[in-house]
Amino acid sequence: MINYSEDKTMYHIGVAPGQVGRYVLLPGDPKRCKKIAAYFDDPVFVADNREYVTYTGKIDGVPVSVTSTGIGGPSASIAMEELKMCGADTFIRIGTAGGMDLDVQAGDVVIANAAIRMEGTSKEYAPIEWPAAADFEITSVLNQAAEKLGFRHHVGVVECKDAFYGQHKPEDLPVSYELLNKWQSWLRLGCKASEMESAALFTVGAYLKVRVGSVLFIMSNQERVKQGLSNEIEHDTDKAIKTAIEAIKLLIKQDAK
Repeated sequence: MINYSEDKTMYHIGVAPGQVGRYVLLPGDPKRCKKIAAYFDDPVFVADNREYVTYTGKIDGVPVSVTSTGIGGPSASIAMEELKMCGADTFIRIGTAGGMDLDVQAGDVVIANAAIRMEGTSKEYAPIEWPAAADFEITSVLNQAAEKLGFRHHVGVVECKDAFYGQHKPEDLPVSYELLNKWQSWLRLGCKASEMESAALFTVGAYLKVRVGSVLFIMSNQERVKQGLSNEIEHDTDKAIKTAIEAIKLLIKQDAK
């Protein structure tokens, strides 16, 4: 089934087949799309519908797009489903996250090689036993890109949830017993950061047979605060964006071979 609107664009993202490249960057915030598109050659505005803003341009002569996903797994899965229908097959999430491991500091970059499925969207695509894993090739080029750019970075597992305040005030919620205990489990297992989209994107990507990776900019780390360690809050996402752009360049070269 292809979910067209009356004007033959996809019902949610407002994009038609042929209007996006095979490579798509996926920020959450629609306002970040124009900033990312500035790294393209000849960027063109394509669509703005609901939380989905899309631009298409070129990197090294190859069509590349950026589409925002909004917050959380449900809207992110819709974006990926419809972008796949439009011809995309390679996706990199560019997001923000809160650090968890004490070595992960504000201003660092985290490259997710897998995600804890603490959210709900992925459960409608795969049994809970299925691991939400990133594409190895994309994870590898993201790591190469971060190293080339000289950014302090980490590769590892991230936690994905649906409720932002379930993380930030778990003791107030009726299921505090579950939230607090599982958070401690993730910390003991070495989880790098917490965010909201990668688990859904990795799982949906497995189902759609597309390549998916995720690079996250760390804004803060509440666990460092608890331990009395430094925690300067950061807001500039350029490091994650530049890492993703450089990774796309590497992928384009590899795919051409």
